[in-house]
This record gives sequence, structure tokens and C-alpha cells, in this order.
Amino acid sequence: MTTGNSLGVYLKDRRTKLDPASFGIAAGRRRTSGLRREEVAQRADISPTWYTWLEQGRGGKPSAEVLDRISRALVLTEVEREHLFLLGLGRAPDVRYRRSDPITPRLQRLLDVLTFSPAIVRTAAWDVVAWNRAAASVLTDYRTLAPDQRNILRRIFCDPNMRGKQSDWASVARFIVASFRVDVARAGADSEVARLVEELSQTSPDFLAMWQTNEVQTYGEGVKQLRHPELGDITLEYSAFAVDQRPDLSLIVYNPATPADKARVEALIAKTFPGEPTDASRSPGG
Repeated sequence: MTTGNSLGVYLKDRRTKLDPASFGIAAGRRRTSGLRREEVAQRADISPTWYTWLEQGRGGKPSAEVLDRISRALVLTEVEREHLFLLGLGRAPDVRYRRSDPITPRLQRLLDVLTFSPAIVRTAAWDVVAWNRAAASVLTDYRTLAPDQRNILRRIFCDPNMRGKQSDWASVARFIVASFRVDVARAGADSEVARLVEELSQTSPDFLAMWQTNEVQTYGEGVKQLRHPELGDITLEYSAFAVDQRPDLSLIVYNPATPADKARVEALIAKTFPGEPTDASRSPGG
């Protein structure tokens, strides 16, 4: 299984999910759902033969203009259009996936100064490589996990305890898979995560089904509902930030949504790390 999503596979997937009637096209008798290749080509004002070759993976590299026409023909959202360009034209020259590179001490100190806001740094493969004490208290104590078990997708799909911590596990899981797909393509890490995708596809039918939908999402900001074993139901607002000059890394900060949530988080941190000063720096895993 490939990690996904060649240009041809993505084009076909988006095309077959369109309703001909919404474009004033009579459905008629069709062997498959969605628009026909020649209908997309006509809407994009390109040769049907050229479009067919693109779906079959033998058309060569398309131009930005052609991809723009196709994205409009397929009525892609902005994130879907971005994904199409990443698949069709590749990543920017300065984008490199550097899985083995450690985070800098400065970045760790930034995490640590967020005393009562859980914060993590994850790679494009969704491996957690740094965290603060608030994250260890409220989200997951990554110190207790082996490095290869600090992967968010492995935990969501392979750890039964994680299901119970989510107020709507299916929605959370779908969102994570769709965001993961975008991060992998954006960082040019497709080949690096092939083994992870293969592993999850074999061990989790849920992951396989969600991966095959080819959905894409961005992980900008939102609200997370968490069922904590000690705190009960708490609400966290999260924001994701790119790490400058490291397109393979994302900083995620979770803030308690209400004063009551904040008070409970503060109490839990004090209980988890008794006697430790709140501004103490620590290294990952320490």
C-alpha cells in the first residue's frame, strides 16, 4: 500500500464524489458515480486525453495553470487545492523532512514557560518529540512511553484507553487522519511514513477505512473536549503553529477554556509535579 495519494488517485477520488446533477449534467446510465473524465476535462478546458493520462499516472508533470483549472473543475476547497498542487508539482525546494533532528533548547524553553497550558511539538508523522509538564499532566505522560509509542496516530487507533478519553472518538480520529495526510504531503514525508501507514492499515480497520476516504483538513485551531480520568470532562482551546525553518514540526498549544477548567488543570499539575518550581526547564523525557 502506498502512503498516498498519487495525483491520479486523488483526481479520480475527487471526480467520482461529484454529483453530475449539481453541474446541470444528466446522470444517465453510468458505470461509476461522479463525473466522467471527459466532463472534468471539458470543465477545465483541457484535452480529455491529457486529463485521462493524468489520472493514469502517465501524463507527466502538469503546469500550475492546468492544476488551477482542474481544481476549479472539481470544485476543490482551498486545502484540497493545496493538496492537489503538492501532489502535482511537489514541495517547495526548502521543504525537507528531518525526522532525526532534535528540537532546540530554545524551543523546549518556550514549551516550559507555558506553565498551565499543555503544549507539545510533533513531527509531520505525528510523533511527539517535546512537551511540557502541563501536557504530561493533562494529555499524556510521554515520559512513560518508548519513543516509537509517542506517535499520536498509534495511540488513537491502537490504544483502547485513548477512545475513552475522547467525547467523540470517531470524529477526532477522522480529523486526525485528514490533517496527518496534509502534514505528510506538506513536509514531503510521504516515503518516510509509508511503514507507519502500512502498520496502521493492517492493525486498525478504522484507520484503513478513514485513510481510504482521501479527506484532507488543516489543524489550525479549535476546541477539544477531553474526558480526563481525574479531571472529568474538560474543554481545551487549541492552536497550531508552524516552527520557523522546520516545516516538519508543529507546535500545538492547549488552553483551558474556562476559569474552572484552568483551576482544575493547575491543581492537577501541582499534584503531578509536587515541590517543583513552575518555571523549571526540562529536557524532553526528563
